[in-house]
Amino acid sequence: MKHIYKENKKGAPVFILLHGTGGTETDLISLAELLNPEYNILGIRGNVQENGMNRYFKRHGEGKYDWEDLEFRGNELYEFIVEKSKEHDFKLEDTVLVGFSNGSNIAIQMMLKQPDIFKKAALFAPLYPADVENKQDFSDVEVFLSLGKGDPIVPESESNRVIRLFNERSADVTTAWVNGHSLTQEVAMEAKNWLN
Repeated sequence: MKHIYKENKKGAPVFILLHGTGGTETDLISLAELLNPEYNILGIRGNVQENGMNRYFKRHGEGKYDWEDLEFRGNELYEFIVEKSKEHDFKLEDTVLVGFSNGSNIAIQMMLKQPDIFKKAALFAPLYPADVENKQDFSDVEVFLSLGKGDPIVPESESNRVIRLFNERSADVTTAWVNGHSLTQEVAMEAKNWLN
């Protein structure tokens, strides 16, 4: 998978950056540097194409996931992160998932499948349109959720479903609301305060 690894400080935690539809591995670097300039960075490009745009998994339309592909791609991405953790000598427990939109969605998938691994995530404009039966234990997970009022892609009911998904698993949840499907400077600062 195309990616970028940037070491800022030996032994510091690692941001795993997951872009939105049409993005690349460098999209969220300025956000990561704002959140904490000392953290190391692993930016990964989604390897699924939709009308020439990079994504992390296939879908059948807006909000209609190809669940089989999401399962496959989530495992593939997780294995890639494991491989990079060995190569660059960092612990998976010391990572912070940072996603926007499509990147947030695959981050949720990985957290649900690997509940013992990912302990911290800042997810902007997430959508996970399914109720998950299995009640993973997220009592030692901290998550920052940035959600949109009047978001044309994610209805507010779906934003609330994402909040519920984490609350029902006892995660420590911090929420912030923005207008639309966006990642604003204000909400980036709120995420920074949450992280530090």
